[in-house]
Amino acid sequence: MLLNYLLLDAAPSGGAAGSGWSTLIMIAILIVIFYFFMIRPQSQKQKKITEFRSSLKNGDKVMTAGGIYGRIREVKEKAVILEVADGVRIKVDISSIYQSMQDVNETGSNPKEQQ
Repeated sequence: MLLNYLLLDAAPSGGAAGSGWSTLIMIAILIVIFYFFMIRPQSQKQKKITEFRSSLKNGDKVMTAGGIYGRIREVKEKAVILEVADGVRIKVDISSIYQSMQDVNETGSNPKEQQ
C-alpha cells in the first residue's frame, strides 16, 4: 500500500508530459556536439597519420616516437630500417614513426643539426 502511494506520488503531472521529447532532443544535440568537436577531428588526424605511414619510401627523413631522427633505408610490411648515422641502422616498427623532417621543420621542433 505504501509502495503504491510512493509510486503514484512520484509520477509526473499532466503539465510535464512534453519533457520526454526535450530530454531526447538535448541528448541528441550533445551527441552531435561530441561527434563534431571530438570524434571527427580525431578520426581525420588518424587517417592522415595512416596515409603518411603508407606513403613512406626509401630516403625519407623521419622522426620516431622516441625522438630518433633518421633516414629510411628499407620499408618492410610492419617495420622500417632507419639509418641514424653512417653505417648505423636500426629496425623500427612503422607505427612508431610520427612525422617527416618536413613536418618537423614546419613546426620548428627540429634538432640543431639535420642530416
